[in-house]
Amino acid sequence: MIKVIKQAEGLDVLKILKETDSIMEGHFKLTSGYHSKYYLQCAKLLQHPKLTLKIASHAAHIIKKEIGAEKVQAVVSPAIGGILFGYMLAYELDARMVFTERVKNIMELRRGFVINPGEKIIIAEDVITTGGSVKEVIDICKENKADIQAISSIVDRSDNIRFEFPYCYLIKLDIKKYLPQDCPLCRDNLEFVYPGSKKQK
Repeated sequence: MIKVIKQAEGLDVLKILKETDSIMEGHFKLTSGYHSKYYLQCAKLLQHPKLTLKIASHAAHIIKKEIGAEKVQAVVSPAIGGILFGYMLAYELDARMVFTERVKNIMELRRGFVINPGEKIIIAEDVITTGGSVKEVIDICKENKADIQAISSIVDRSDNIRFEFPYCYLIKLDIKKYLPQDCPLCRDNLEFVYPGSKKQK
């Protein structure tokens, strides 16, 4: 079961997720290591530029309203999920956009991207579950002495995660997830569904 805890005013994000088939049902192993009956594949939403722009425009409005970030200079997203949302958010905030990549399980800046000391940063992700990738990006921004303004995501499906910076999301969902040893889907011998580019072991 999926329960909406909170949703941004003026935009029915749940309806958009459903209409774009971004909420998948099956037996999934999340990046966090948890298992779940539901998987949020926001790539299905983000393949539609006009919808993505609509989402990003709303996110930018919330950021400006809640933290007054009128002079954001850059948006940083972890690859791959956050790239398209982050790019459109940067467009709406009139900022540049860079992304980090995981190499040998370490998040890093590549492709000549730089984060400048004092640069006002928004970190953008599509879905946040445990916040692990975002926290790695936070560390990279801190190492480069950037001025982190806020964290932004389309979906928050975390257990009330707390960052040391303002966190602005468009929708918060309560979706049951399980530790592998406690997973009822595993007990029922349901096969994993692999919606990503490769299987997770």
